[in-house]
Amino acid sequence: MTTTYKVLAQNTPSANTVTTLYTVPSATSTVVSTLTICNNNNSNTVISIAVCPANTAITSAQYICANTTVATNDTVFLTCGFTLAATDTIRVVASQTNVGFNAFGSEIS
Repeated sequence: MTTTYKVLAQNTPSANTVTTLYTVPSATSTVVSTLTICNNNNSNTVISIAVCPANTAITSAQYICANTTVATNDTVFLTCGFTLAATDTIRVVASQTNVGFNAFGSEIS
């Protein structure tokens, strides 16, 4: 097995649009060590993050945070340790544009 430590994903989604930040490749497992959310706006923004097994639709149980406020020009660091299987996804949404989501971790294949 090979472990690759890397930036898993980076995205700045459109406002109020659920966006897939990361999908685990086939024949791969992933450990997400850190998620960052950077609000590059001059006002607070509301974000949500969900982890969806096997690329399923989002349900209430899958949110790791829902309708959480990130302050003006602030960055939030989440130390995670999520273990994901092939085809699992991380989905994000923000109430404004200019909100950067980053996922860091390792892929095991």
